[in-house]
Amino acid sequence: MTEKQIFPFVQIEGQEDIKLAIILNLICPAISGVLIRGEKGTGKSTIVRGIGELMQRQGENLKVIELPINATEDRVAGSIDIERVLKTGEKVLQKGILAEADGNILYADEINLLEDYIVDLLLDAAAMGVNTIERDGISYSHSSKFILIGTMNPEEGELRPQLLDRFGLLVDVKSEKDGHLRKEIIKKRLAFENDPVEFINSSHKEEKDLISKIKEAQKIFPDIKVGDDILDLVVSLSIGLNVDGHRGDLTLVRAAKAYAAFQERDEVTKGDIIRLAQMVYSHRLRKKPFEEINPLNQSDIENILNERL
Repeated sequence: MTEKQIFPFVQIEGQEDIKLAIILNLICPAISGVLIRGEKGTGKSTIVRGIGELMQRQGENLKVIELPINATEDRVAGSIDIERVLKTGEKVLQKGILAEADGNILYADEINLLEDYIVDLLLDAAAMGVNTIERDGISYSHSSKFILIGTMNPEEGELRPQLLDRFGLLVDVKSEKDGHLRKEIIKKRLAFENDPVEFINSSHKEEKDLISKIKEAQKIFPDIKVGDDILDLVVSLSIGLNVDGHRGDLTLVRAAKAYAAFQERDEVTKGDIIRLAQMVYSHRLRKKPFEEINPLNQSDIENILNERL
């Protein structure tokens, strides 16, 4: 059986915010993942799977582990072979998805349709970098450091606000309205379907260049400078938006550092904050029960900063 080919990440037209959000998480996993919201057929899954294929083709030790929608708690967290423990005293782990995801990207499609306790397992492990299994008074812990990417169609239900806040970034995706971009999407898709191997091979240089750029950004990330003026911007934004807690503020600073590093600069600018604030704060705004999330836009961000500074 022929292995299904994945459309190359670097050849995807449009959806720049999704691609950027994933790249920023690769540079700084402490950003804590990304939730991608949008209707069906907007390329959400193609983009996520595409970054995994890119990494594999370029020889990187990182892949996308997909979480089945019907996964049980034992399948996700793993389990302990109790019979073996009782017989030999040896703790033997039957690995779950959280063990497989260690050092990789964990992709949860339709995350809003998962049971809440499964989502809690994912988010707890993502935050702690450790998964602990407890069965019949016996516990076992193992490393579970991964980048969590969730996708969802909001028409099928929302996530609880407490879960939303645990995702570092939120990107809302819609179908492209630009006629030129839509035409390019069609042309590239037809070329890929006509000869996927050749199409993928033609992307090799772009893939290699992107990997090099990400690696360089990872290297310089710790040294990216964040001035007091930038911290004042972040604080003014979070207060102006009436955001609870400090998780969003820290995420915005980390994301801005990663963005500056990706742009090959040595310090964060006001433009970086404005560029990324909507990804960080849209899902952290206070809203009434059953009220939809209304994404911020750059003019909202600029207006708040102009009022407060």
